[in-house]
Parts: sequence; C-alpha cells; structure tokens
Amino acid sequence: MEEIRNYTMNFGPQHPAAHGVLRLVLEMDGETIVRADPHVGLLHRGTEKLAESKPFNQSIGYMDRLDYVSMMCNEHAYVRAIENLLGIEAPIRAQYIRTMFDEITRILNHLMWVGSNALDLGAMAVFLYAFREREELMDVYEAVSGARMHATYYRPGGVYRDLPEQMSKYRESPWHKGGDLKRLNAWREGSMLDYLTEFTNDFPARVDEYEALLTNNRIWKQRTVGIGVVSPEQAQAWGMTGAMLRGSGIAWDLRKKQPYAMYDKMDFDIPVGVNGDCYDRYLVRIEEMRQSNRIIQQCVAWLKANPGPVMVRNYKVVPPSREEMKNDMEALIHHFKLFTEGYGVPPGETYAAVEAPKGEFGCYLVSDGANKPFRVHLRAPGFAHLSSIDAIVRGHMLADVVAMIGTYDLVFGEVDR
Repeated sequence: MEEIRNYTMNFGPQHPAAHGVLRLVLEMDGETIVRADPHVGLLHRGTEKLAESKPFNQSIGYMDRLDYVSMMCNEHAYVRAIENLLGIEAPIRAQYIRTMFDEITRILNHLMWVGSNALDLGAMAVFLYAFREREELMDVYEAVSGARMHATYYRPGGVYRDLPEQMSKYRESPWHKGGDLKRLNAWREGSMLDYLTEFTNDFPARVDEYEALLTNNRIWKQRTVGIGVVSPEQAQAWGMTGAMLRGSGIAWDLRKKQPYAMYDKMDFDIPVGVNGDCYDRYLVRIEEMRQSNRIIQQCVAWLKANPGPVMVRNYKVVPPSREEMKNDMEALIHHFKLFTEGYGVPPGETYAAVEAPKGEFGCYLVSDGANKPFRVHLRAPGFAHLSSIDAIVRGHMLADVVAMIGTYDLVFGEVDR
C-alpha cells in the first residue's frame, strides 16, 4: 500500500493578503494545515540601523514608513522617547493635537483593515465604502503636513505647526462641476476643526453602512465565526496587544492603563470580545472606530476653545522663527546648528510606547550623549502576532489562513523593519 505523505505549499509572497512580502510555508494534509512557517524579512529596510546613523531629528520620517497605515502613531512613540531623554514636554495644545491625530490615524488604519480584510474574504463593496472616508481624513493629514501619508508632523517638543484656519477646496474640473462641486466643498467653508466637526457628525452613520454589509452577513460569519480562536492565555503568552488581545476578552489598552498625551482627560470605552475569533476581532475594531470618533469630538471641542503654542520655546530642539533670525545672530547660529548637526541628547535609555491601531508600538532608545542615537529598537505589534500563526492555524483549512492573516492586520514595514 502506498504511503500517503503531507505536502508542502508556498503561500505567497505574491499573495495580496500578505502585501506581497510574506512567504508562508504550509505543511498540509489534504486541505488541512498541519504546520505554518512564516518567512519574514522580504521588506527589511534596516530602519533601526539607519536611525542610528542620523541625528535624532532626521529619523522622524523613517517612522512613518514602518506601519505605513498608522503613520503619526509611529512618530508619537519615537518623539516621546526623545522627549523623555531630553526632559521636555510638549505644550498642552500640542498634546491635544497629538491625541486627536492618533485617533484619526486609528480610524484610517481600521478603515483600511475592514476594507482589505473583507476583500480578502470575497466582499468587494466594503473596500470602496471605506476608502470614501479614508480620502476625507487623508485631506486632514495633507492640510497639516502637506503629505497625505508620510506626514512627519510630530516633533520633539510639540508638532510642526498649528492647525490651518482654512481647508483646501475642490476646484471646477471636467469631473467636478455645479451642484457636485458645491456638495464636495460643503464641509470646507471653515477651519480644519470645523471640517472635523462635520466629519465626526457624519461618521457613525458610515460605520453603520459597513456593519449593514458585514455584521449579519451569513457568508461573512461563516468565514469568521469560530475561526482563528485565540484564548486569553494564548494571547498573553504570545505577547499580543491591541485588538488581538482585546478580542480575546482582555481589556488592556495603554490609553487607559498607562495614559499619555491627553488620554487621561478623554471619555471613551475599551471594547472587548468574548470568543477570541476573527468575528470578535472584527467587532472590536468596528467599535474602536466609534470610540475614536468620540475622542476626536472631545479634542475638537477643546482645541476650538483653547488657543496656545504648539511647540516648546527651546532653540536647542526647535528652530527660531524667520523674524527672530533677522534680529538675533545667536538665533541664526542655532538655526544652522540644528539643521546641520541636530542636538545632543543626555546619556541614558528610555522606552516609550503608544497604543497604535495594531497594538503596542514601542521605541527603546539609548543615547550616549551624541547627536544621534546609540541604539534604536522598535517593538512592532505585528511581529509578535505573526509569530503565533503556526499555533493558531493548525487544524484549520487553507482558506482560513487568509482570514487569519487578515485579522492579524499585518503591515510588513513594521514586522520586517
């Protein structure tokens, strides 16, 4: 009698669910997974070593390119680490702006996740719906930084500049004219905060639309309910954070447990799952979008009522204004020194973490007193999550691996670094 053997299958790296840079080697018995071996490193950019070769203030842009769907949250961890070593703190208005943009980033991330995860499992319309709202929030990124993705907006000591008083408007073109143009510009008559007020009033109804397409959809539930169950014990043992941990029923969130920026002043809830499956993690992320919307509304109300500086007054880390440089030779020297050499940071080590959309994103920073870091190490949530894939998908079918990769919400810029 002929012996029946398992066979090995390469899943990726071309598979779209893995962003083209994950190679999974699957050992299979028929269509059942016996073992999954993730091969990472196809997107390795050497970010940590690059950051160690440049002045502190020249590596903020590298952070945007780690998890390139959660740009400002990555910046936040790195900038907070530098501030810890320098012993400075951003003004309160800058802290509110950071809190608001962290939550805008969380919504951007979860919109990308719900759209792409649905697409992986065969639902096309949700992707188009989610990108409609992403475009509106990308306009906010562009308004403050000039870039729609890689903002480099957070700086040690605050943020690059205050919020704009006017949102850019659509102009007449062959694609936008007449009543359509008026509708597109309806939210753009006032300041950026007015625009965000309109967006946050409208957004809950948009989330309802995503739920109408997915939450009670029987095909969606067949693909996600009971799939990829992660017990609370497994989640903790594998170092899971974010929705992966909360989906298993553990209410751990750095915004509540170790508050930073202005989160201790915010009123919001932490959604948790019950069964720890793909469906629970979907529900957790949907509710997180609603909670982020609440936080943005609270920040907008405070920022409208409280003007003030958004950067510390410290020439060591902040360039002087043009007016100051014209009248003060010392300010001019500080300007050149800052942009050529950067600044020395007192010797020491620190770890700063934020509750990024995918989980705990942390930056371990060591300074030896020079103008560039002695050591930068980044704690990416996706790397810890991917490590567990073998333990979670064993016994599942091949199609469930796609659902599992989707629910991990992986971005390989941060996994491979």
